[in-house]
Amino acid sequence: MAAADIMPELDALEGWPPPAEQTAWYGASADELVLLDAYRGGRMHHAWLITGPRGSGKATLAHRFARFALAHPVPERAPAADSLAVDPAHPAARKIAAHAHPNLLTLARPYDDKNKRFKESVTVDEIRRTMAFFGSTAGEAGWRIAIVDAADDLNTSAANALLKILEEPPRGALFLVLSHAPGRLLPTIRSRCRRLDLSPLTPEAIEAALAEHTDAAPEERRFAALAGQGSIRRAVRFLDEDVAAIAATFGRAVSRFPDFDAAAAHRLGDIVAQRGADDAFESFQDLVFDWLARRARGEPEPAMMAPLPPAVAAVPLAQWAEVWDKVRRFSAEVEAYNLDRKQFVLSTIDMLARAARM
Repeated sequence: MAAADIMPELDALEGWPPPAEQTAWYGASADELVLLDAYRGGRMHHAWLITGPRGSGKATLAHRFARFALAHPVPERAPAADSLAVDPAHPAARKIAAHAHPNLLTLARPYDDKNKRFKESVTVDEIRRTMAFFGSTAGEAGWRIAIVDAADDLNTSAANALLKILEEPPRGALFLVLSHAPGRLLPTIRSRCRRLDLSPLTPEAIEAALAEHTDAAPEERRFAALAGQGSIRRAVRFLDEDVAAIAATFGRAVSRFPDFDAAAAHRLGDIVAQRGADDAFESFQDLVFDWLARRARGEPEPAMMAPLPPAVAAVPLAQWAEVWDKVRRFSAEVEAYNLDRKQFVLSTIDMLARAARM
């Protein structure tokens, strides 16, 4: 196949195997055992809602289970193993890796070949593909599995179409619905699914993944694993020199609160405002909202950050909630109207510092 004909993978990480090809599982063994026990015990619900932050392994686990179920289509004959691992040489595994298994359908934001980018949402036409998928003669014996990656991207029509199918599922159908923020989904979609909330990935698990798939130095892997906050995707971003500099400079800025560290704020703004620095902008937002989330939960700073200044620890929760709302609105405006990113950084650090003074 010519390089120009290769369809890009949504949310692909450079140098990492996509979920359909990933054979390793870095998440908690208890999470995959929930699916394994339900399958072997004959208690397999027709729809599962698998939740967790981006980079926590939702798509990997969904494909891992699909690989197991399609390799062992009769539950009572499935091996008495303690994981969902399948030999990569198994025909089902090879077909899934090649996106060629007739009994597996993945529904995601479609690629717009004309504009060379992925569409903004999962469309109703994508969901309607299930009609032909479930309605045709099975390509192979066993289950037919549809992975929705991710339900957060469904537009209104697509969400309603998915709900209708979940309410009247075809015989032998299994849906694995992935979500980064399940609270935003239709309550009726949530109620039709059995829910599996993935445990956060440990820093040790993330570090092991980075060691296998990157050539980063041990100290870089450790820093990224801690900064990843349970997400491999986020940890990979922190291997970038600019993103690592953002984390270090942000840590310096907040350690000076309630004082406003102008030098640190301008340094942050310069990195985030670079041309083409979309990852840097996203990482700065992640750092801010993670920091605010720790304030809301009353948690100390992780080992990679400086200790929390006493003035910050004394700020009431309601005050941080108000700042969170202001920063979130400002962030949305910056992205929607392509506003000055450096000004966003400076204003955000100033807002956080002011809140720490009250």
